[in-house]
Amino acid sequence: MSINHIRPLSALREGQTAQVSSLLSGGSMRRRLQDIGFIEGTQVECVQKSPAGDPVAYRVRGALIALRSEDSAKVLVTG
Repeated sequence: MSINHIRPLSALREGQTAQVSSLLSGGSMRRRLQDIGFIEGTQVECVQKSPAGDPVAYRVRGALIALRSEDSAKVLVTG
């Protein structure tokens, strides 16, 4: 039996996938994240981290999205 820990999206390594659990952002940033596909239950894959580590490219619902680490830290995932 595997246990899925809740962690920030920013903790994923390249090639790892997880499911969105919740968003810690509020207001317009929360709305923006939801608009680009970060909705509870959605699968997300960490595709590529830049050499400096920021931003990071994620695959969400077939689209490639680049997020800054301060924003991806506010997306909680499991898996």
